[in-house]
Amino acid sequence: MELSAPPERRVSGDLAMWCFILAELAVFGVFFLAYAWARRQQPALFAAGQGELELGLPTLNTLLLLAGSAAMLAALSAFSAGRQRAGRRWLALTLLAGGGFLGLKGYELVGKALQGITLSSNDFWMFYLSLTVFHFLHVVLGMVIVAAVWRLARNGRYTPESMDEVETAAAYWHMVDLVWLLLFALVYVAR
Repeated sequence: MELSAPPERRVSGDLAMWCFILAELAVFGVFFLAYAWARRQQPALFAAGQGELELGLPTLNTLLLLAGSAAMLAALSAFSAGRQRAGRRWLALTLLAGGGFLGLKGYELVGKALQGITLSSNDFWMFYLSLTVFHFLHVVLGMVIVAAVWRLARNGRYTPESMDEVETAAAYWHMVDLVWLLLFALVYVAR
């Protein structure tokens, strides 16, 4: 009796992107630790700053990013089943969710700027602006990556056997989503 070889195990997507994702998670991790330390040192200041934050738009943004991640998973599933058109539609929905996030977050940030809130207002606002703008830029990069994959998908590039770029885009998009969930919980919700 001949034993069959175990299935080949591999990391989905591009290894370089995974290294980049780990580096970005480390940077956000340091940011979150610094935020927690500063919050512990100045609880009244941070409580006052958080008290000025509305939860409506950030909650909607959370739902948008979760919807974008669900759409990205659906795109992966569609491409792995050879359904090109469906995969492209799901990628477009991911972009739509990301665009909605950027619009709402931009609106929120402009509102803070119009109130005179800057990085030098106090430690809470410095962390709030630094974290949310840094994350905002990551969403922009995620949308550029997804848009590039969508453009390549228009030519039927992805098959069930060749989906590295889609997997890479999905890994990055999910990292952006994960970071937002942590940021949302830490900055907006935890009191």
